[in-house]
Amino acid sequence: MVDFKITENEAGQRLDRFLRKYMKRAPLSMIYKTIRKDVKVNGKRAHEDTILQEGDQLSLYIPEEKLNDLTRQQTHRRVKRQFRIAYEDENLLIVEKPSGLLTHGDSREKKNTLANQVCGYLQEKGEFDPSKEKSFVPSPVNRLDRNTTGLVIFGKNAETLRSFTRYIRERQYVSKYYVTLVKGNLKEKLVLRDRIAKDHGMNISQVTDDAKEGKSAETFVTPIASKNGFSVVEVELVTGRTHQIRVHLPHEGHPLVGDIKYGDRRVNGMAKNKLGITTQLLHAYQLKFSGLEGNFAYLNGKTVKAKLPEEFQEALQKLGFTDKDLEAFA
Repeated sequence: MVDFKITENEAGQRLDRFLRKYMKRAPLSMIYKTIRKDVKVNGKRAHEDTILQEGDQLSLYIPEEKLNDLTRQQTHRRVKRQFRIAYEDENLLIVEKPSGLLTHGDSREKKNTLANQVCGYLQEKGEFDPSKEKSFVPSPVNRLDRNTTGLVIFGKNAETLRSFTRYIRERQYVSKYYVTLVKGNLKEKLVLRDRIAKDHGMNISQVTDDAKEGKSAETFVTPIASKNGFSVVEVELVTGRTHQIRVHLPHEGHPLVGDIKYGDRRVNGMAKNKLGITTQLLHAYQLKFSGLEGNFAYLNGKTVKAKLPEEFQEALQKLGFTDKDLEAFA
């Protein structure tokens, strides 16, 4: 038998979800069989939907050697830090992600990711010790595409991670603003409300008129400055659908400059030859917090910003945009 107490970072989740994280190598059928036959909480049988509380005594009637084979083996992954810190306190870490770095791992890259870099940073600070955690890992509550730059929020503890995941999902608590360069002289604000459907196999999204397909998407676009057939715009992302900005703007005739997947080939050719740009110029530059509750009310009214990356600024300067045009993003 293996016996341990539920910590603050493990509390507040269902028993089955905790065991799925803890016994990562166990098949799902084994998890639920274990709950039926080999688990007690505070000395009593428990159901899969039992909510674990801090201080609960969890007993697993599994040989320790077998349990070691099933549980996640976390290691300190030493990867070079590429992000900059925009804001940090005891609960939150908000970082600036560079272009080319994945937020999470995928089938091709599992080690050098923003999430792993942040975990390494917090381990070095002594704020995260994986050997003491059975289910919790500091994680992002929002994510950016590989070549999108800017602000990503990480929860340093389980309460923060759960709360801010909900805040992002429910939309009204965290306002997210981007800046991008698009084709065309955009003069008036756009309020875009459509449905966006994703082809998961192709990893491509598109606006659809079919009310049965996709999910609702809402995007506010404010023109900042226009030069020589191009516009710098601020985008408030109300919902968070896959590639939402990159899909919504070309649907309105204003594709993002440099976007290979959804952009204009001729414009992308110019961007590559004259500006040295081979991917979309899209930067998550600002977060605003409001209406946060309880332990996070101290963040209400706070704004966090990330300056434009140098390559973004240089491209805009080559197109004739001035510092005055871009002062909102300084």
